[in-house]
Amino acid sequence: MSGGIAVVLGTRPEIIKFASILTELGDQAWVVHTQQHFDPELSQVFIDELGLSEPQFVLDGVGGASRWQQVARIADQTTTIFGEHRPDVVLVQGDTNSTLGGALAAQALGIPVIHVEAGLRSGDRGMPEEINRELVGVLAQLHCAPTPESAHNLLQAGVAPERVVTTGNTVVEATLAALPGEREVGEILERYDLESDQFVLATIHRPSNTDDAAQLEAILRALGRLHTRVAMPLHPRTRARITAFGLDDLLAPLDVMSPIGYRDFVALASRAALIVSDSGGIQEEVTVLKRPLLVLRDSTERPESVRAGFALLVAPAQVRAAAEQILSDLTLGTRLAAIPSPYGDGTASRIIAGHARALAAHPASERSPAVALAA
Repeated sequence: MSGGIAVVLGTRPEIIKFASILTELGDQAWVVHTQQHFDPELSQVFIDELGLSEPQFVLDGVGGASRWQQVARIADQTTTIFGEHRPDVVLVQGDTNSTLGGALAAQALGIPVIHVEAGLRSGDRGMPEEINRELVGVLAQLHCAPTPESAHNLLQAGVAPERVVTTGNTVVEATLAALPGEREVGEILERYDLESDQFVLATIHRPSNTDDAAQLEAILRALGRLHTRVAMPLHPRTRARITAFGLDDLLAPLDVMSPIGYRDFVALASRAALIVSDSGGIQEEVTVLKRPLLVLRDSTERPESVRAGFALLVAPAQVRAAAEQILSDLTLGTRLAAIPSPYGDGTASRIIAGHARALAAHPASERSPAVALAA
């Protein structure tokens, strides 16, 4: 195998957001799965559910390693793969260790890198993801920015305008494709013993929240004090930290469940009265599902969701008051339903796939991507 378009992925969000691009590219694409998320509940279940082919290459020794061990192992093994099966273009997505490792491998071999979901910036370099985003911003040849603001961030950082294209975010088509019909949503709610608009959906997984015992305790206590039922799919890493810190008793007021598939998650999120999370992707998904979100973080790389009125940044101590205000606002749902998603109209995958094909057709060209794409 050589040539074509290589896609490097390794986490649940990457699988979800690359699915529609892989469908668009068809046989032109092949996949390197880093296994950054090596738990089947966070990886294989999504590959199966989204109907994707099994990856052509799967890396070893990545999941469970430290951050920089992951980056180094991904870069090392992927460089070997690209050396033996040289693609014309490499696609990476977002801000994970897989993103950075894949981009480093491609750059080392002089293979053009396309960064999907480029240009997001939180301004907080205490977040590992922010460093990954900035580094990949240096390595990529073509930057697919999901919003005008993310494109502006790249231009402000000195990226040449011809190397930046605003595409929208593939999360829009991913969310819409995964959202079941009314009848199936009802069946999913029944399966989890939940009633529409009568529960809060919570997810916590970021190291800044889970690796600090005091912070994690504050979050769990805040969720436990809500007067509305809280459904919480529990990330394996978060569950392990809760046990290690001796906080298991704080789960008692919550409806804890194992990680769930994307279709089930989107169905539950679409009927939750409120979502509380530290996820980046959920900040985008709520703009499609038209649901309110409390973001348990100090900063966000997706300010578009906040400005549009879908999301609000809160500390654990603010969760109860913010949740009560949102849950008591009887007109909020109507207002959110009328606000378009700032992340595009569901055509991002087709646009990105077109740019990837065009750049792959001129892999050795020294012309700018804009010239190559117009050829």
